[in-house]
Amino acid sequence: MAFPLPSPMRRALDLAAEAARVGEVPVGAVIARGEEIIATSANMMLGGNDPTAHAEMVAIRRAAESLGQPRLDGLDLWVTLEPCAMCAGAIAHARIGRLYYAAEDPKGGAVAHGPRFFQQPTCHHRPEVYAGIGAQEAAAQLRGFFAERR
Repeated sequence: MAFPLPSPMRRALDLAAEAARVGEVPVGAVIARGEEIIATSANMMLGGNDPTAHAEMVAIRRAAESLGQPRLDGLDLWVTLEPCAMCAGAIAHARIGRLYYAAEDPKGGAVAHGPRFFQQPTCHHRPEVYAGIGAQEAAAQLRGFFAERR
């Protein structure tokens, strides 16, 4: 029996699909308090000529602006791909409470792969991490996107 995805991950996957349609790597991110969506984004690196405009980074900036505070204590980040080191650092600095991600990223991920950012003794805040939610759909989006470019 298949279970429906939590609505924040469903929204993140939809944002990723929208990103792919405009030529961005299909990654979407949602910051939520329970079911209440605070901020969303997809990758915007190409559109903004900004190498730091990963979906997570933009969503964190938008949430902080919306709430009028730099710390996002107790909020959840839902993202379609395992965060890189830059994004993991931003997640820690923003004090995100829970990180939910879909597909693993063995090459560029920094949560379960690479530097395993949140396991380092220099990391001052560690969110709860839940991996694999919507992983098949997210991985299929990424595979399809890169297959079209080869």
